[in-house]
Amino acid sequence: MNVHDILFWVFSIAMLLCGVGVIVSRNPVNCAMFLVVLFFFMAGLFVLLEAFFLAAIQVLVYAGAVMVLFLFVIMLLDIQASERRKFRLLAVLGGVVVAATLVWEFRFVLRQPVQLLVTGGKFHGGLKDVVAPLFANYMLPFEITALLLLVAMVGVVLQSKKETK
Repeated sequence: MNVHDILFWVFSIAMLLCGVGVIVSRNPVNCAMFLVVLFFFMAGLFVLLEAFFLAAIQVLVYAGAVMVLFLFVIMLLDIQASERRKFRLLAVLGGVVVAATLVWEFRFVLRQPVQLLVTGGKFHGGLKDVVAPLFANYMLPFEITALLLLVAMVGVVLQSKKETK
């Protein structure tokens, strides 16, 4: 076993443990922190693949910007007050619609044949190799995902509003 193999196993096992930590932890801030660490280990796997652009984007976009957004939403929610709130049928129906849309999107993506980024037996993780297939072949799922994230964010803001009497 060489250093790359050992680092692969270390990063992979650490990612699995962080994923379990995200699921098992009852504190939402701890879940978000486990997810940040998971993103850093995933960036380490990209570095092992010599996909330095993907590793940088993983750290900057996901571990940075997206996690700041997640933490903002977590802090915006009033966890104790949300436990006392009444059951809302409209919120459940909205969640079912978003989940059904996500399942539909997965079916749309998985129906298409897999197009690998590997050309000539070597993985290229540069800007052109990542962006060209994303915007050429997966533009609709990309836009639907952005719309789902926007709808989820608006839903969280609406759910977190204090009820006035």
